Formats: sequence, structure tokens, C-alpha cells
Amino acid sequence: MPAGAGRRGLPQGHHLCWLLCAFTLRLCQAEAPVREEKLSVSTSNLPCWLVEEFVVAEECAPCSNFQAKTTPECGSTGYVEKITCSSSQRSEFKSCRSALMEQRLFWKFEGTVIGLALVFACLVIVRQRQLDRKALEKVRKQIESI
Repeated sequence: MPAGAGRRGLPQGHHLCWLLCAFTLRLCQAEAPVREEKLSVSTSNLPCWLVEEFVVAEECAPCSNFQAKTTPECGSTGYVEKITCSSSQRSEFKSCRSALMEQRLFWKFEGTVIGLALVFACLVIVRQRQLDRKALEKVRKQIESI
């Protein structure tokens, strides 16, 4: 009799998987009811740089202590640039990412990766030495038993 000839449908493990998927789907639908409200987007609440063309008036620079406390745009990155929107001629601040900040983050990441590589290389060396000792001990026992 060929393998699986007496079985119909999905293998045992797959039934459980489909049951869990269906249960999760039902749970998500119960927790997140569909909203039928229509959300209107008001351009007056949005910053002008999201809806208009803009010109950078001051380049990306670190926020001063005063700006950090008073300007919400400074909160996410700690850097801000001053922009002027073309149509409305409004001047606003926009959060930005500094090249210096990006460089520091890159080198922190590289240092972390190299550090982890060294740690795991040391672990591999230690484990290899343990396995070599065990193999040598087995060979020694085989030689002694002869």
C-alpha cells in the first residue's frame, strides 16, 4: 500500500494549523470592527510641506535646548531644518536626519556587528576545542582497549 493511501485530506499537523489560522482571523475581526465613518482630511491641520512644494531656508542642524523644549519636530531626531512653502509662503520647521547623525549610527551598527562576530568566533573556537578533546579521548580509549 503506497504511503498515505488510506488518508484523505490534509495531514494531522495541517488541520491544526488551519484551525489556528481561522481562530486568529476571527479574533482579529472581533477586535477590530470596521469603521464606516468617512475621515475628511483638512489641509489646514497638516504641515504645508506635506501638501505643497517647499524650499529649504536653513539646512539641517541640531536643535538648540530651547527648540528641543518648544518645537515638537525636534523630538524625533534632534535635528530640524527651516523650510518655506512656495504657495502659502509659510515658514515652518521640519524634522530631518543629519549626515553626521547617520554616520554615527552607521559606525555604531558596524561596531556592534564586528563585536558580535568576534564573540561568536570565540565561541566557535572554544566549542571546536571541546569537540577535538572528546574525539581524541575516544580514540585514546579505543587504542587502550586493543
